[in-house]
Amino acid sequence: MDINSTMGISAAGMEAQSQRLRVVAENIANQDTTGSTPGADPYRRKTITFQNTIDQNTGVSNVSVKKIDHDMSDFQMRYDPTHPAADARGYVKTSNVNTMVEIMDSHEAQRSYEANLNTLQTTRSMITRTIDLLK
Repeated sequence: MDINSTMGISAAGMEAQSQRLRVVAENIANQDTTGSTPGADPYRRKTITFQNTIDQNTGVSNVSVKKIDHDMSDFQMRYDPTHPAADARGYVKTSNVNTMVEIMDSHEAQRSYEANLNTLQTTRSMITRTIDLLK
């Protein structure tokens, strides 16, 4: 494996974690979104799945986003008979987003992103030192 492949792997990891952070941000931003009519579904949490891919040019294994899907877990119900989306019993469906889960996902994505960034910076430093030695 050469140094360019190492940089490509790190960049792919950073891109995957960036997309993960975007999904988490979207989930948190929409956690209080409800339906607008009685019985309408609120915002449904999104999840991201990664996959291992092989770069055809280099034969190097990379990570990429396989799919962004919806979490099909049940919605929570909140009693609010004045809400426009309340059913006949006065309950409103609320999002299945759990803020603590999203925060933990964001911290994990951040740590993974930083690890890939450190690898990229270390590789770049090695290239710079090699060029300096060749001068």
